[in-house]
Amino acid sequence: MAKRVLIVDDAAFMRMLLKDIITKAGYEVVGEAANGVEAVEKYKELKPDVVTMDITMPEMNGIEAIKKIREFAPDAKIIVCSAMGQQAMVIEAIQAGAKDFIVKPFQHTRVVEALQKIN
Repeated sequence: MAKRVLIVDDAAFMRMLLKDIITKAGYEVVGEAANGVEAVEKYKELKPDVVTMDITMPEMNGIEAIKKIREFAPDAKIIVCSAMGQQAMVIEAIQAGAKDFIVKPFQHTRVVEALQKIN
């Protein structure tokens, strides 16, 4: 079972919320990133089992970050986090290589389900 998670979201509150859900479910949060550029750097450095990736972020959005990560880690397991009304972006993220998606505001059970399903 994948245990090491990298959380990527430009909102510190969302990262905190996800970290709480993920750690309570028995996973280890190995790092956090606030934008796509940081996400790519942290992925290379930490080599997490799973990434939760926000779509809309400054500097580099989640879709671009997914593409960059998958260039050097084609088997990367990435779960997209999106707000309601971003269906087109979610589809684009899945096409870019994301394995699943969760919708904000996060439901505890859905986050855990996505993590378990991706293993």
